[in-house]
Amino acid sequence: MTRPFDICIRGAGIVGQTLALHLACRQLRVALVAPGNASVAAQAESSDVRAYALNQTSRELLDSVRCWPDTQHATPVLTMQVQGDQGGLVSFKAAESAAAALNWIVDVSTLETQLAQAVRFQPQIELVEKPVPAALTVICEGRASSTRQEWGVQWEVTPYGQWALATRVRGANAHQQVARQWFNRGEILAFLPLDGPLGNLYAVVWSVSPERARLLQQFSDDAFCEELGSASQGVAGTLSLCSARKVWPLQQAFAKRWCGAGAQGAWVLAGDAAHNMHPLAGQGLNMGMGDVAELVQVLTQRPYWRSVGDPKLLRQYERARKAEFAVMGNANDALQRLFTHPNPTLRAVRNWGMNRFEDSGSIKRWVARRAMGASTKPTTQGKKST
Repeated sequence: MTRPFDICIRGAGIVGQTLALHLACRQLRVALVAPGNASVAAQAESSDVRAYALNQTSRELLDSVRCWPDTQHATPVLTMQVQGDQGGLVSFKAAESAAAALNWIVDVSTLETQLAQAVRFQPQIELVEKPVPAALTVICEGRASSTRQEWGVQWEVTPYGQWALATRVRGANAHQQVARQWFNRGEILAFLPLDGPLGNLYAVVWSVSPERARLLQQFSDDAFCEELGSASQGVAGTLSLCSARKVWPLQQAFAKRWCGAGAQGAWVLAGDAAHNMHPLAGQGLNMGMGDVAELVQVLTQRPYWRSVGDPKLLRQYERARKAEFAVMGNANDALQRLFTHPNPTLRAVRNWGMNRFEDSGSIKRWVARRAMGASTKPTTQGKKST
C-alpha cells in the first residue's frame, strides 16, 4: 500500500522546490504540484531576465540541499553603493562586516534548473499534475495565487504606482563585484553584478512610472541603452542590451491569514503567496526563504504525537513570519515612500539622512548584518539531499 502524502505543495517555484527538498530530507513524503503535465525541469529552462540578491541564510538553505550555483551564476557582492539625488551616498562593504560577501546575485534560470534536478532525484518527492490529499497543504503559488483566492483568504494590496522594468546589459567596464543603486527624482535604478567576479554583465531593475516603463519598452535597443547609461551616470561604460525588457506592477501586499483549516484540511501560505514587497532592498526572495526555514523548523521539531497539520504548529509559524514581515515590509515601504516623494524639502532631508547614516558606524553595521541574514539563526542545515 502506498504511503499517504504528509505535505502537498502547490507551486513549484524556488520557494516551493526548496521547501519540498528540505522536508523530503527529513523523511516526509511530499507531493509537488506541477500543473499541465510539464516537468519542473522543463519549466526551469525558460529564459528569465530576473536575478535575485540572496543573503547568507538563503545560501545556507540552498547549499544544504546541494543546489547553490557555482560562482559564475552566483556572483558575490563585495560592495554596495547607494546614491541619492542630491549628493546622498551610502556604501556597504563585506570587509566591514568580516563577511565573504554582502550577498550573491543569482541567475534565476540556473537556480531553478538545479532545484528541478534535485527534485527529480529525491525519492520522497512526487511531481503531480493537480493537488492531492495530504495532512498539510503549503501554498507557494506566488502573488497571483489562485488557491489563496479560492479559499477566501483576504489579500491586502497597496499599489505603488510604479512598474519594475528588468533586463540585462553588458558594459564596457567590469562590475568589480559592486552592486549599485540610484534614487533619482522618484525613480529607483539598480545594477546588479552577474557572470562571476570578473564579469561585465549586469541585471537591471528600474522602478519607474507605468507611462515611463511603456516608453522605455518602445525605445530601440541603442536608444534604451543610451537612456540607461545616462541614468546610471556612465559607471558601466558603453552598454549593450543582452535580453528582452520585462515589466510588472509593483506593490506591497500581504495575506490577512497565513494558516488555517477547512474541508481540504490544514494549510499555510509561504513566499509571495503570503507577502510581496518593493524590490528596492532585494529582500523579497530572502523573505520567502525565511518562510521555508521557519516552516521546516516548526514541522521537524514538533513532538512525535503532533501532526504536521496541527493548528498550534501552524500558528507558531504564522506569528514568527508575520513579525518578520512587519519589520522588513514596513521598513521597505517607508524607504520607497521616502525616496519617491516629490517634495524638494524632503528630498534634501533624505539625502542629508543618507550621509548621516553613512557615518553612523554601529547602526550601519547592524543594518548591513540584518540584510545579510546574520540576525537569523540558520535552522535547516545539516542534512543533505540524496
